Amino acid sequence: MRRTLRMRRAALVFTAIGALALTGCGGDGGKDKPGNDTGKDEESASSVELPKLEGEKISVAAVWTGPEQANFTKVLDEFEKRTGATVTFVPAQDPIVNFLGTKIAGGQPPDVAMIPQVGAIQQAVAKKWAKPVGPEARAQLGQNYAKVWQDLGAVDGTQYGVYFKAANKSLIWYNAKAFENAGASEPKTWKDFLATAETISASGVTPVSVGGADGWTLTDWFENVYLSQAGPEKYDQLAEHEIKWTDPSVKDALTTLAELFGKPNLISGGADGALQTEFPTSVTQTFTGGDQPKGAMVFEGDFVSVNIAQTEAKIGTDAKVFPFPAVGTNSPVVTGGDAAVALKDTKGAQALLTWLASKDSAKIWAEAGGFISPNKSLDAAAYPNDVQRTIAEALIDAGDDVRFDMSDQAPQSFGGTPGKGEWKTLQDFLKNPKDIAGTQAKLESDAAKAFTS
Repeated sequence: MRRTLRMRRAALVFTAIGALALTGCGGDGGKDKPGNDTGKDEESASSVELPKLEGEKISVAAVWTGPEQANFTKVLDEFEKRTGATVTFVPAQDPIVNFLGTKIAGGQPPDVAMIPQVGAIQQAVAKKWAKPVGPEARAQLGQNYAKVWQDLGAVDGTQYGVYFKAANKSLIWYNAKAFENAGASEPKTWKDFLATAETISASGVTPVSVGGADGWTLTDWFENVYLSQAGPEKYDQLAEHEIKWTDPSVKDALTTLAELFGKPNLISGGADGALQTEFPTSVTQTFTGGDQPKGAMVFEGDFVSVNIAQTEAKIGTDAKVFPFPAVGTNSPVVTGGDAAVALKDTKGAQALLTWLASKDSAKIWAEAGGFISPNKSLDAAAYPNDVQRTIAEALIDAGDDVRFDMSDQAPQSFGGTPGKGEWKTLQDFLKNPKDIAGTQAKLESDAAKAFTS
């Protein structure tokens, strides 16, 4: 299914000041930014009006587990307190469209689903599962969200999704002690990144931890390299499948990525080990083992902080972060997000969408950590540390100039299904990074089928 919505996007680049703040070196907490009034009276007052829903039962499906599920449950608990409704969390599996299809076929769809791909929202609309967002939630969106985030949840001009959780997916987190022992510094460019990896390797520590068992991490590697190297216009064209995956720009990006993937000594466990390493483990093994971790660096979004919290490492001291290195002129920033979509046209479902579009709901998870909100009305002081605060501010400051995760824009059969499409092909590429032409041909074959179905 082709996307019906064409987004205006531009590259988001960290300034030198932002990069410095990312390492936890100070920051004013965003006190001078619009919407960051920290007055106690305003903070204590409710920013959203919700109906009374005593006796109503609402179910919410999401793929979140562990700390993410626990933190989202806190958001739902507050909704229960304010409305009197009873909310049940329904654990979902990827791909979520398949999971929802099974529930709907069985006559038991959840009231609301948290959908992590733009393409999946469009599929839900095409299948006539999704219900339009009501006026109260739309009012919250208009008040609290840049147009780009509203547009991402709309299909053919009708609003269906409320983006609640966002991600900055262009960060390299690193073990500060491993860097110190190796005499390494934060790289700014891809060339410097590879040189830094070699320096760390020479110190006796494997430099990069890759969660290759989860194919989505590999799509993020590709997208960051591609956006920085090929530029925003090409990124848009490839996201829409307006150019083929056999395009020379894709070859260039894969060739660049192979400079890392093609050197097993730079990857924890080599390619085989990486393909058996799930994302959470790729993080925790970077921040355990003292000064001899299994990997000194791990790439992924702001949500890495949730997994770091499961170790003894402290963000800003033991665990630091720098922007994804520039392959071209600028460092890239790729974003992602999870949108709430109503599958039942009920008062409770619409009230929950209204709640999730409010700054009050965003504040709860922001304070818990491991969360970035696209809600521009949220006070940046809600974030627990300067690292997360700066990452969040960079996202908000971008306004409408945001690039959304490319694989999440694609039909789910290509960009969001374990063991298939882009996920599987890039896993095969990690195992055999010399086969660039074969990788391109397989990506194009799968994309062509998905975009025309």
